[in-house]
Amino acid sequence: MRVGQNPAKSIDRVAQPEKITVAVVTYIPFLGGYYAESLDVLKACLNSIRENTDLPYDLLVFDNASCPQVRAYLTGMQENERIQYLVLSDKNVGKGGAWNFIFSAAPGEFIAYADSDIYFRPGWLSHSLEILDAFPMAGMVTARPLRTPEKYYTSSLDWARSQADITLESGQFLAWETYLEHVLSLGTSEAQAREWFDSRFDWRVTGHNVSAYISAAHFQFTGRKSLLQEFVPFDMDRPMGQVRSLDEAINERGYLRLTTCEPLVKHMGNRLPAEVPPSPEAITSQSHSSSKRVWDLPWVKQSLLKAYDQIFKLYFG
Repeated sequence: MRVGQNPAKSIDRVAQPEKITVAVVTYIPFLGGYYAESLDVLKACLNSIRENTDLPYDLLVFDNASCPQVRAYLTGMQENERIQYLVLSDKNVGKGGAWNFIFSAAPGEFIAYADSDIYFRPGWLSHSLEILDAFPMAGMVTARPLRTPEKYYTSSLDWARSQADITLESGQFLAWETYLEHVLSLGTSEAQAREWFDSRFDWRVTGHNVSAYISAAHFQFTGRKSLLQEFVPFDMDRPMGQVRSLDEAINERGYLRLTTCEPLVKHMGNRLPAEVPPSPEAITSQSHSSSKRVWDLPWVKQSLLKAYDQIFKLYFG
């Protein structure tokens, strides 16, 4: 039997979600080895969103069964009202599983997605939305120019060539420094980067006084929720390695894959770049010490990393 009336009945209105949901997926199983600085990278990511996002948004974080230290940090961020929606999965459902949830449950009309190792620069969101408004057929817009295989954007080229009011150009438009910044973060040598840069070119599309490059990346993009929902559910049986399925699906259905013309996001990787300021919450530990240790010696480091790789595959492979 109910006693009294539920006080919630006296509430006249509830908070409404913002038009844009910024969604971040993270997976940090432990703080060591490959993941030694991953928590600091995550903190830099979320701090850059907070400082450099120029439109109203709600922040959604999907945690893919990270270690207790990471979950404690995320829970504290939500308690301090810096994360509006926090999902703590008790198992790693992979990026596909996280996308299934985010593309279906994010409350915003637009979803701005990012892996947790992305650093955001001022203007990244407004420039992404400007391109989405200028090109309604855009399925995803990445906030930095980069080069990807043409097989993933054939529909973008076909569409641009068929539009009388659209200008399509090819050439070396991308600055070398912008190209190098990204490929170095992926572990590519500068010599290899130069060879790739000189042998390839860019596609630039212009319409309604807005220009964009034809390309995109699944590590960071903005799109309309109504369109992204067309691609769920993703059936991926590995946590990574199959994420190109989104790129392929967007291209196969005739949508555009575009980027901004300026590098407004940066891929940090698993180490905090020297030029990225540490977040106010960044931790300092002995593992970040610059002093020379025996395990920093090249031959010792190589042996330990090989052993670590085998142990990681045993427990998490």
